[in-house]
Amino acid sequence: MSYDLDFWKYKEGIYLDNQQVYEKLSDGDFVDGLEILPISQIIKDIKEEFSDWTITNHDFEKDGKGAFQLFTTEQFVRVDCYGVSGDDMNKLIDILLKYGCPLYDPQVSERFDEHATS
Repeated sequence: MSYDLDFWKYKEGIYLDNQQVYEKLSDGDFVDGLEILPISQIIKDIKEEFSDWTITNHDFEKDGKGAFQLFTTEQFVRVDCYGVSGDDMNKLIDILLKYGCPLYDPQVSERFDEHATS
């Protein structure tokens, strides 16, 4: 079973429709109102956290732990997870939170930030 985790950062004072932002970013589009992210540093942090996994470009795999792939643009990080544990997904979420990028979960159409309704 796959699960994707999605991350971006709004500019100060801006908050858009999260589902629309997600769709545009997933298509590789640039979205006005979002910050440019330090993608190379984010990828470096993920590679350090998962250094005991087999890493090929943006693909990460470990026997018994599943696999995940990174898709990035200058404004967006998507992590496609395949059989990855909740603990390992939380590690990814924590890394992106350091950059001011809370999780958007398209499976439930919710962004987990200060604007969350639940």
